[in-house]
Amino acid sequence: MVRRSMINFIISLQKKKVREEEKLFVIEGDKLVREFLEAGVPARVLVGKPEFINSLTEAHRENIKEIVTADYDELKRISTLKTPHNAVAVIEKPDIIMDQKKLFTKLTVALDCIQDPGNLGTIIRAAAWFGIKNIFCSKNSVDVYNPKVIQSSMGAILHVNVFYTDILSLMESASVNGSNIYGALIKGKSIYKSDLSDRGIILLGNESKGISGELLPFITHKIMIPGINKKSPGIDSLNVSMAATVIFSEFTRRRSQK
Repeated sequence: MVRRSMINFIISLQKKKVREEEKLFVIEGDKLVREFLEAGVPARVLVGKPEFINSLTEAHRENIKEIVTADYDELKRISTLKTPHNAVAVIEKPDIIMDQKKLFTKLTVALDCIQDPGNLGTIIRAAAWFGIKNIFCSKNSVDVYNPKVIQSSMGAILHVNVFYTDILSLMESASVNGSNIYGALIKGKSIYKSDLSDRGIILLGNESKGISGELLPFITHKIMIPGINKKSPGIDSLNVSMAATVIFSEFTRRRSQK
């Protein structure tokens, strides 16, 4: 049985402020919880149905501070999903320090004011698939530990470092370093005809406003994804996470050719 205080605490972690204060976040789902445990990520508490808990190995249990058995109704109370899974875990935030010098030696992603949790989660998942290890988000972007971001990124969050920083300062540093900055714009050169390097920064903008005006001067390569010549109602651009996936794919294809 789950204590009322624990239920209230897990629910409180849906708020960004509480997550930051406690340095904890919540993950849901049999597959996701199992992947985190197999990766050796410490869990403060795991709440799950008896059948899920009984399926855990000793190696899994070593990384869990407290295990609590719950029924469907209890899981439904702490879940952010309409239909709860068999397990919910409270995870300790990783303490990752990024060496900015390494930023300029690899391909990195910078996100300017991404607001939709599903978009950020999908971008993280695409980055992991195409081998991009680091993503820098502007401070006004959605929190990476938002439950919807975690859910849409799935286990990919284990393989990508996400940092929050002043994107303008980041662009200034990259510019001084002579790095390539690839800005995804509606008007730009086709990505399939552009010169693409295996190092630099891919800059993606807000869902509705695009890249902020103050960042535009730092772009060294304006890229776009060509579609059909004639635009149709409701089809005037790609969703930012869809665009990110296409862009990452083309960079990876060029890299494999080299």
